[in-house]
Amino acid sequence: MDTLRSSSRLVARSFTGIVPLFRSAVTDSRSGAAALVLWTAIAGGGRAQPPAPPTTAAQPPRPPVAVPAAESMELQTSDGVQLTVWFYRCPQDDPGRAGAAPAGPPRLRSATKTTVILLHDLGGSHKSVEPLALGLQRSGCHVLVPDLRGHGASTTRVDAAGRSDEIDAKLFKRADLEAIAASAGGTVRDQGTARGDIEAIRAFLHGNTEAGGPGLGRLVVAGVGTGATLAALWTAADASWPPIATGPQGRQVQALVLVSPAWTPRGLQILPALGQEVVKRDLPILVVAGRGDREAIRVFDQLKRNRPQEWFEQRAGQKPTQAPKLEKAADATAVLLQLDTEDSGEKLLAGRTNPTEMVRGVLGAVLPTER
Repeated sequence: MDTLRSSSRLVARSFTGIVPLFRSAVTDSRSGAAALVLWTAIAGGGRAQPPAPPTTAAQPPRPPVAVPAAESMELQTSDGVQLTVWFYRCPQDDPGRAGAAPAGPPRLRSATKTTVILLHDLGGSHKSVEPLALGLQRSGCHVLVPDLRGHGASTTRVDAAGRSDEIDAKLFKRADLEAIAASAGGTVRDQGTARGDIEAIRAFLHGNTEAGGPGLGRLVVAGVGTGATLAALWTAADASWPPIATGPQGRQVQALVLVSPAWTPRGLQILPALGQEVVKRDLPILVVAGRGDREAIRVFDQLKRNRPQEWFEQRAGQKPTQAPKLEKAADATAVLLQLDTEDSGEKLLAGRTNPTEMVRGVLGAVLPTER
């Protein structure tokens, strides 16, 4: 625990120079995706860098980064769901680039890259969060976005006898959502009997790590709406896996991003996750909300109670405030960014212009070229 708290402090200190960007973003909903991408990349291990010199006539702008097309892959959960996951490969890791590793099945090849698992809202798909996925990808992150069970291309479940049935998210109840975030069964994680959608992605990343590729070294989990609730619940489950003789099995999430988190979607409560010790006190967490996102504010207020000296908030139309004894906003481990817009959830990510261009401009000033 002490090691994790020390790591959290180092992550939090990387906010230095970022808070003014959050403040300016609050005045314009179009900046929401840019600010969110910025925090996610920083929390995943980036370090602040001096701003790049302005472009002049003598310094022609650099050509845009070629962004590899998203690749789809199929994973399977322990209850037979055929899960389609979209992999937005970090541009520097594009197998089509000269000198890159040979093409093949989607594999994450660089141990220093931040990996983001991004979860859409109930009723959405990977397409509904693609603006953020593309922004994160262009900033130098690997991004994996599943079509969660019952959504998009993930609507088939095959039982042990080979029989298949269709899954419809419109009929979901609490147990169906719990299955998405399931991570349990036994004492050895790789042999766990309850492997839900998010856990299946984690297993894929872990397999790539064993083969020499990365995945879990700088892991950020982000979610929108019900996806944010699921992200928090799975992160709490990840932190609960005990170490075994071969090493740690959990506590691999380095930061959590909650966009318009839902308090009790379909009867599934986020509160148990907020009470899990790592999520409660140690993990850097960003909450993003619109003006009317009361449930997101409720989530952040719970975080504030748990971290009375480690929070920073920027509420729409108000001056930024922080914990009374917090010396620098850069030391906060719980951050609220409330945008001055009536939009919420996935609409916060879409904005009115292409967020990827905003992301490139902001990140170019604060992140190293290689992470």
